[in-house]
Amino acid sequence: MILALTAAAGGGLPDRFRTELAVPAAARGWRLAITFTPTAGRWMDACGEADRLRDLTDLPVRSQSRLPTEPKPYPVPDAFIFAPATANSIAKLAMGITDNQALTALVEAMGTPGVPVVIRPQANAAQRAHPLFQAHLDTLGRAGCVIADADPADPWEPLLDLVEGTVR
Repeated sequence: MILALTAAAGGGLPDRFRTELAVPAAARGWRLAITFTPTAGRWMDACGEADRLRDLTDLPVRSQSRLPTEPKPYPVPDAFIFAPATANSIAKLAMGITDNQALTALVEAMGTPGVPVVIRPQANAAQRAHPLFQAHLDTLGRAGCVIADADPADPWEPLLDLVEGTVR
């Protein structure tokens, strides 16, 4: 089964994404489809993490859209985890804005019956105080996403338990 691990450029990404999500997911037997927002992709390339992630999967690690003449690199994943999900990406996702490959994949997942989407918000107090932040989370929850909000220091690996509990 394919697990899509999707991330925006939030704190902890270079240090935690591989060790707390990708490696444990691969150890559980998931085939990984990893997609970053463009900024997150630049971060992961710059620190060498993208190469380490490529060693964990036979699927492309993506941050850019494919050309119209190129085939999709893999079928629709069986489940999605979006961590970290920044306030910017949460707002765009709640409004259906697909201005990068990561958000395109997530919006399509939300519209595909039976494909669970688990979202781990990462936003500071000022971002959370924005009048629409909670409304965006509520919109995503009503759309069927599992919102796994937690303290930023909490581990990410439990997100795998959440997604595995929702996969048919």
